[in-house]
This record gives sequence, C-alpha cells and structure tokens, in this order.
Amino acid sequence: MKKNPSAFAVPGEPAPQAEAAVTAEAKAMARKKKQLGLFDVQLVRPALWACVAKLDPRVQWRNPVMFIVYIGSILTTLLWVHALSFPGDTGMKPGFVLAIAVWLWFTVLFANFAEALAEGRSKAQAASLRGLRKDTWAKKLVEPYRGGKSFAAGPPQGERAPSGGSAAHAAASVGAWLPQRAPELRRGDVVLVEAHDVIPLDGEVIEGVASVDESAITGESAPVVRESGGDFSAVTGGTRVLSDWLVVRITVNPGESFLDRMIGMVEAAKRQKTPNEIALTILLVALTLVFLMVTVTLLPYSIFSVGAMKSGTVVSLTALVALLVCLIPTTIGGLLSAVGVAGMSRMMQANVIATSGRAVEAAGDVDVLLLDKTGTITLGNRQASAFLAAPGVQQQRLARIALLASLPDETPEGRSIVDLARRGGVDDKRVDGASFVPFTAQTRMSGVDLPAEPGSLDGQPLQLRKGAVDAVRRHVEAQGGVLPPELNRAADEVARRGSTPLAVAEGNRVLGIVELKDIVKPDIRERFAELRNMGIRTVMITGDNRLTAAAIAAEAGVDDFLAEATPEDKLALIRKYQSEGRLVAMTGDGTNDAPALAQADVAVAMGSGTQAAKEAGNMVDLDSNPTKLLEVVETGKALLMTRGSLTTFSIANDVAKYFAIIPAIFVSTYPQLSALNVMRLASPSSAILSAVIFNALVIVFLIPLALKGVRYRPVGAAVLLRRNLAIYGLGGLLVPFVGIKLIDWLLVAIHLV
Repeated sequence: MKKNPSAFAVPGEPAPQAEAAVTAEAKAMARKKKQLGLFDVQLVRPALWACVAKLDPRVQWRNPVMFIVYIGSILTTLLWVHALSFPGDTGMKPGFVLAIAVWLWFTVLFANFAEALAEGRSKAQAASLRGLRKDTWAKKLVEPYRGGKSFAAGPPQGERAPSGGSAAHAAASVGAWLPQRAPELRRGDVVLVEAHDVIPLDGEVIEGVASVDESAITGESAPVVRESGGDFSAVTGGTRVLSDWLVVRITVNPGESFLDRMIGMVEAAKRQKTPNEIALTILLVALTLVFLMVTVTLLPYSIFSVGAMKSGTVVSLTALVALLVCLIPTTIGGLLSAVGVAGMSRMMQANVIATSGRAVEAAGDVDVLLLDKTGTITLGNRQASAFLAAPGVQQQRLARIALLASLPDETPEGRSIVDLARRGGVDDKRVDGASFVPFTAQTRMSGVDLPAEPGSLDGQPLQLRKGAVDAVRRHVEAQGGVLPPELNRAADEVARRGSTPLAVAEGNRVLGIVELKDIVKPDIRERFAELRNMGIRTVMITGDNRLTAAAIAAEAGVDDFLAEATPEDKLALIRKYQSEGRLVAMTGDGTNDAPALAQADVAVAMGSGTQAAKEAGNMVDLDSNPTKLLEVVETGKALLMTRGSLTTFSIANDVAKYFAIIPAIFVSTYPQLSALNVMRLASPSSAILSAVIFNALVIVFLIPLALKGVRYRPVGAAVLLRRNLAIYGLGGLLVPFVGIKLIDWLLVAIHLV
C-alpha cells in the first residue's frame, strides 16, 4: 500500500517528496566539509578579520612568546612616534624604526592568521554540522512504552494514528502518539520514527527494523540498517529513516546529542592544551626569559663599552627589540596553537571525531594496539561453509539442529548457518512453544529450548545449543554428557586451517561441528610490519579458540593474540599493559566493549555502535571502519612529528639571525665584529631589518606545513630523529642565511636602506 505523504505532514517538517533534496543537501554539506582547500577564500577572508581581532591583549597574553613580540611591536611604534617628534634623541631614522615596527606587527598578525586559519577550518566543519541540526517534530508515545499496545479503542482525543503500509504496522505495535518538538524531548522518552521522518535525537532502537540514511553525518550515501538488540541499535539525531519504522528510546537531553557533541568537539575555541603542548610552552617561555634577560643586559653593556672605548654609538632600543624578537622561538610560538587545532581538524577530515586534543596526541604515543579479528584483520564476512557430523549422526539432522539453535543468533555467523542449512534443503519449520536463548558475549552460545516430548521421564525441555566448542563442552558436561574425541580432533583440524569451529549439541549430546571460514585482509601483514618498525605492539582479540586464533595471528603477522576473549578479559589485558607503562589503543562498537573502551588510553568507538560504546570512547569513527585505528595512530604521530619538526626549525634558525644582528648593533663599537658578518650584509640597518622581515615571513611559509602536517613515515624513532635533524635542523640553519641575504639584496636594490 502506498503511503500518503500528506497524512504525515507536521509543521516545520519537509514533505516526503522533498527527501531527495534534503538528502542531497546533506551530502553536499559533507562534501563541502571535506573539500575546503588550505587557503580557500571561505577560510582566508574570515581569518584575515580574525587575526586583527586577536590583537586584543586578553587574547595575546595566552601565548607568552608572541605576547613578547606584541609588547615589542607596541614599544617600537612608540619609539617611531618619539623619533618623529624628537629626531635627534634616538639616533635612529624614523623610517627605519617604522619599518621595524611594521614588520613586528606583521609577525604578530601572521601568527594570529595561522591560528585563525586553523580555527576557521574547524569552525567551517562545525558550521556544516550545525546546518544539519533542525527543529524537527517527533511522534512521542503518549504513555510509557511497554510494547505490543494496539489501537483497538482508537487514539485518544486530539491524537492521530499513523496510516498506510508500515505505518499501520507501527500503529498496531506501539500505540498512540502526539506530535512534539525535538527540543522538548527528554532522556527516556519513546518516539515513533517512520519512513521519511528525521530522527529527533540520539537514541536506542527498542522495536522495529528500518533502513536509515546517515549521509548527513558520515558522508556515505549507502543506507544502513538499524534494529533493536545487538550492536546496531543506536541511532543518531538528524539522520533520516528511508523505509519501515522504528521505536526509539531517547538517550540524551537536547544539547547533549551526538551532533551537538560533534560540533563542540571541532570548535577550536573549546580546545584545551594538551600535556605535551603545555610542556613545550613552558620550554619556550623559559628560552624566551633567558633571551629577554640577555637582551636587557646588552643596553648597560653597550653604554659601558661606548664610554670605555670612546667610540661608537649606544645600541638603540629598536635594535634590541629586533634582536629579542629574532632570537626567541617566534616561529614555533606563532604556529604552536595552529598545529594543535589542525591535528583535530585532520581527524575530522578522516571522519573521526576526537573529544579533545589529548586524545589525538595520545594516539601518537600509543605503543600497543588491540585489534578485533573480525572486520579489522579479516574481511569480516565469516560464513558457515560445512557441517561435520559426529559418527552415527546424519548430516541433515545436524544441519536441522544447527538451524534451530541459530535462529535467535542475529550475528552474521548465526545467519550464515541458517542460510547454509536452508540451501541444503533442511526443513526450517519452527516448533510451537519453543523458547529462544539469544547469543551473548558471556555465554558465547545461542540456542532454543523445545517443549518436553509427551512421555518424557523428567519433563524437562530439550536444550539445543550452538556456540564455541569449549562453551558447548561445558554445557553438555554440566548435563552429564561428553564431547566425543572424534569431534575434538575435527575441531582442532578446522582451527588449524584457520577456520572457526562451532559445536552443536542436542541435550547432553554433541552432534557435530560447523566450520566458519574467514579471510585475512591481503595488505594487513604489511601494515603490521610497519607498526612493528615504529615500536608498536599489535594484539589480536577474538572469541575464537586458541588454535584458530593462533592460525589467523600467524597469517596476519600480529605480535600476540587473546583467544576466547570476554569483556572481562579485554579489560584485564588493557590494565596489564598499562601497568607496564604502555599506552593502549583499541576499537569497539558494542555495549560489552564499553568497559574496555573506557579503560583504554585511545578508544575509537564505531559510529554505528551502541550509545554506551560512543560515550565510553574518546574518539568516534563515523565510517565505522575498524581498520581506521591504524590511521588514527598515524595522524597522532604526524601531529607529534609536525610539532617536533617546527620546534627544531625554529630553534635552529636563530643562529643565522645571531650572525646578522649581533655584528650590526655592535660593529661601530667593536669593528672586529665585522668578521661575523659572514653573509656580507650591506649595512647594520639592512642586517637588522632583513632579519626581522625573514622572522615574520617564515611564519607565513610554514603555515601549510603546520596545517597539513609533516608526512608520516612508518619508521623507527631513531630514523625519525635523524631525518628530523637532517631536514629541519640543518634546514633551519641554512635557510635563514639564504633568506636573509636575499632580503638584504632586495632592500638594497629598491633603496629602502
């Protein structure tokens, strides 16, 4: 039956025929979020205004290094005004003092611009997400939801019943509802969401199965299935149901939704400094204070020298300010904040939301990775391939019992067993009065309890079970049965082939083995070898038995594995590594993963996972790709490498400025210092101005590196250190000599000095 669009029209909500336009708009926003160029006009224009607004002293003092430059800019500006008013007092030409003042202001502005550009990228991402947040209407159930309520008596006065197709089914299942705005909903409310409806807030599906378009959040056009139970029951506010219906229990209050948290996470203004960033800031402040004290002592030393030598001129305050600004680490000081903001932005571009810069930075320090086998190391499409019956048991009987025991198992493996049995012609007719036992991570079994047969001596129901071999063994032994040696050998042989054996039992008798096959990803071994070169230990976690786990681990090349893992085992393993001083990262998507995710130093929750997993993790992967953990680690290491490289360059390039400015300001008193003028700069004023100009321009040239990051290479720490010193250390020494000399030539050529 075709649904009537007008029957569901709610004020402020688009009609179903507008769904394509709304979805296209959401996809366009997602593409726009990812396609903004480094110097896109949409980013540069507001950044130019922001860099001027950041001249507010209340903003500047937060960056101690640049605050010194800020004070120096003000001081040289006042010195220029004084030089205009009293030309003979300063001994410096007003034009030269003005030039120094202008370039010092440019130094501050360029640093502000780098930070504003990084923040602008994050704000643009937040703006695109904010555009997805709509004041939607919801169909809130009138009474506390209990399930199974019908419309037999009709809806109460003022209420409307859904009509047509799946809506009629929904009405018969959930009962009466009233329209209510999404901002008025609260945690615990239950809503009905039908085809073409926007899910009002984050929640858990408690009834129904539906196809959901999450492209507005993930950027992926393929719809996903959301259903009650399991690890795919979480739904996100702002996504749209494409077909069927869902009953959703709201799990957040307005302003606390996943979309709201995403916006808050990417807002640069809310970014807190990380421990490493704080430590580096303290180091830079210490260096700045040292250079400040040295520079302050140069004025009385110059006065004493001129008096003692009876020659030369006292060094000017303008020259001392220029010297101080050029010697303190202004390059990294101006780019430090931009590097941190850009790190979170790069995570966002990879469709990973980090709760803080600390999570991104911790990813770079990780030295143990806990990886689920299925979907990460293997392709994840483990399927039933064969039924191996015990001696004296017909294969059709084994397949029939395996099918019945797998009916309540909603995992892909359980469904594949049902499909294999049906393809073999097995009767899938259900038994009346059967009681299903769902699969859980603790029992690692599923099954069905059949009513006792007439004439049964004990009158107990017949228990059919399917699950991990050791779990089924314990089950049958508890009932007085045993696992036949032939089946034990068959399970070992299946495990040695790298497949997964599952045992099938009827009462206290094991009927046979089901073989599940999985395929290791073709490039995963090389990825693990790269991680090993970086000093990162990889540990595979699986619920399979040890033989199966050992076979897969050997094929994939992981360093260690944890077999037959329960949620408690994962938590204990993480604590063990942390007690050894290691930083641990892991991924998860289920409620049973939440304790381990909360314990891990870097916890990446899948966007398709449960709300509990998302709240426990400090990162959320919108693509729900378990392999993304490797990219998260690489991004974190790239952030640390970028910060280290810029720090090395910033400190190293002070050497050239020393050779430029020190001879220039003291050569009139000590002519012998002209030997230090290795760049053969034209004049003292040209040397000072060239150094100040280079000091400002180098910030601009390094902005792309700060925002894009140093290219990550999976090599060891020693190799990285040598590469860093060779490129950014040696480069930091040589580039300023060339740059200052070129600027000096240009200043002489245009007769500015």
